[in-house]
Amino acid sequence: MVGGRRFRPGGGFGRQLDEYETRVGVAPPTESPAASHGLVDSAVYLRGHRFASPSGLAETYRCLQEQDDAMAWIGLYRPDIEQITSLAREFRLHDLAVEDAINAHQRPKLERYGHTLFVVLRAARYDDLREEVEFSELHLFIGPGFVVTVRHGEAPDLAAVRRRMETEAQMLARGPEAVLYAILDQVVDGYAPVVAGLENDIDEIETQVFGGDPNASRRIYGLSREVIQFQRAARPLLSVLDALAVGAGSASADEELRRYLRDVTDHLTQVVERVDGFRHLLQNILTVNATLVSQQQNEEMRSLTAASYSQNEELKKVSSWAAILFAPTLIGTVYGMNFVHMPELNWRFGYLFALLLMLLVCGTLYVIFKRRGWL
Repeated sequence: MVGGRRFRPGGGFGRQLDEYETRVGVAPPTESPAASHGLVDSAVYLRGHRFASPSGLAETYRCLQEQDDAMAWIGLYRPDIEQITSLAREFRLHDLAVEDAINAHQRPKLERYGHTLFVVLRAARYDDLREEVEFSELHLFIGPGFVVTVRHGEAPDLAAVRRRMETEAQMLARGPEAVLYAILDQVVDGYAPVVAGLENDIDEIETQVFGGDPNASRRIYGLSREVIQFQRAARPLLSVLDALAVGAGSASADEELRRYLRDVTDHLTQVVERVDGFRHLLQNILTVNATLVSQQQNEEMRSLTAASYSQNEELKKVSSWAAILFAPTLIGTVYGMNFVHMPELNWRFGYLFALLLMLLVCGTLYVIFKRRGWL
């Protein structure tokens, strides 16, 4: 407990706390073995060097109370309500910010509550095996003498950030704003592999589209959604960095830190511009794919029409010859009937007449079908 401070948050989070007390009959503990599973690392720094490595939140508070100029850096991973309650009471965190940290699903933003900054970041990581982008949320509470990070996903690697800062004692001695800069830099640097992965996916999709892969449309749609989510993670961060660069984070933030923040802003701007280009490119690819699919369908329709026309032509020929051959068959059948009284049976020219009649009927039908193009 720093300076004996105790804070009872109100609003929505206060109601959650009241429900907890009603359910168990006592106020939630500020620290307990069961509640420490969300504590990843806790360290107290003095002039940029690690002064203590407390094993729990209560011990961290005691170390801060013993050293007036110390800074605590507390890292949490999906903490439970007891740990958030302890931090809220100790550092007088605003109930709205605490509610956001519990519920997550926030867009990147920067909010000031008195002397405390609340920052929401969305980190991204590219999964090479599944060829998908994974997004995670990170909340930071920055105040006089403390930094609290609350992760709701695997990214970013805050352990690497801590190791880096501990090797740069001069930078770490600048205070909580320096830690905020380092985390922002890690998040933005983590966007670079995602951009490379998305670019590679787009190249593969172009190959699929021009190769006639029927699954290209589904993959284009899925990748477009990832690009949109990436835009929602990266673009709002520009306003956060701009606000920090002009001193919104702290009135005492030195010019050197602002230079570092402007450098991070430059890197993020490049990322945002490339992602915007990806979105337009995917829209064009989707249009091209629709055109190619339409052309393919038209080719298939033309092929079917040509095949149907060819079949009709063959059917005409078969029908024409069948009609021509049917005429002599009919005449021969008539004169082949065994009736006694048939006028032509005893006629000398009956046989020749029958043959001439067959030839005349067949020739007439042949000329008719030939003129109509059936033969």
